[in-house]
Amino acid sequence: MNVAFINPFITAGVEVIKQIVGGEVEQGQLSIRTAIFTTQQVSIVVGVSGPVQGQVIYGLSQVTATKIASAMMGIQQVEFDEMAISAVSELGNMISGNAVMLLSESGFVCDITPPTMVRGMNVEIATQAPSLLVPLYTKCGKVDITVALSAVPSPVTA
Repeated sequence: MNVAFINPFITAGVEVIKQIVGGEVEQGQLSIRTAIFTTQQVSIVVGVSGPVQGQVIYGLSQVTATKIASAMMGIQQVEFDEMAISAVSELGNMISGNAVMLLSESGFVCDITPPTMVRGMNVEIATQAPSLLVPLYTKCGKVDITVALSAVPSPVTA
């Protein structure tokens, strides 16, 4: 687990969430996860490919997801409907896009996949790389960022 792959997602997460919901964003205690089971009701999964590959998972309670969707859309969102799902998926896309730009500045030019929404707790998401969980505390609630990325070995040339 390389901190150079994790820090861009923390930095991007803090900055994007600050812009969307306002207020301070506090980073909680980092923890290593040996297996990834969703612990939140809503999870956004974004794949990363290139010299660094794996998945990043953004986990939120449904209440937090609805509040963030409301802030993103500029309306009071009452239900976690298709519009809210789209908004929260875009949150994962925005954080991941900003993070891969930061990775690119460090020499790791990567791409991301479109976000995938997973609803439900205790859903196992298989990853190839070890993962690190970074909780971010916002005025809308907690956003867990799980980063499971590793460097792709360079091909050996003869």
